[in-house]
Amino acid sequence: MNDQTLQKLKQMNFHGMAMAFKTTLEDGRMASMTADEMVAFMVESEWDYRNNRRIERHINQARFRYKANIEHLDFATDRNLDKNQIMRFADCHFIDKSETIIITGSTGIGKSYVASAIGNQACMLGYKVLYANTTKLFAKLKMSKADGSYIKEIARIEKQDLLILDDFGIQPFDNQSRSSLMEIIEDRHGKRSTIITSQLPVLQWHEIIGENTIADAILDRIVHQAHRVELSGESMRKHINKMNISLGETD
Repeated sequence: MNDQTLQKLKQMNFHGMAMAFKTTLEDGRMASMTADEMVAFMVESEWDYRNNRRIERHINQARFRYKANIEHLDFATDRNLDKNQIMRFADCHFIDKSETIIITGSTGIGKSYVASAIGNQACMLGYKVLYANTTKLFAKLKMSKADGSYIKEIARIEKQDLLILDDFGIQPFDNQSRSSLMEIIEDRHGKRSTIITSQLPVLQWHEIIGENTIADAILDRIVHQAHRVELSGESMRKHINKMNISLGETD
């Protein structure tokens, strides 16, 4: 009978319940549990299973550059990374408010890692997140216009609770990319949240975007009320290399 129950639970996709039921059989806990305790345990196990699967699915779909989390961030004084500010971002209220975060700093300072950590936290809390290298994203959007999937791609981006545009401004925007950027920002303005990382200071973004009227419209929507994180200090990559060398890890 127990084997039949396990099979039926799996067939109904109650995998969390099935694992909980099997565990209680194997460790003998079932004999000491009341009926309501057993039901509560199995329901809780199923809820945990589905919630963990949902989080795992969101993280996989986000395609983060780094497997980062808030707990592993380095809040050293010389980095200018405010722990209180980051912990406020970690509760993801900025997503509920459809706010923007801008993270700037030199190459290797950890911008992408910080953005990925915030994005990972958002996935843990049930939000849909998409990480994208800016240059690669707009190259993909160009290709989608050629094969007719552009509207589908733009709709997919629009549905994300949080969009992370990493390495913004590495290359100047051409007419087609500028138009796509305007469309994305317009779709998200006041409706969805965006995190933008860039090694260029915000003052140089106007020139990188180009076309004064469009640049003004884009920057008006993403800059003026955005939260700012301006990282400083030595490159984290150089810091890690120095540590490896000091430990004798020169390869």
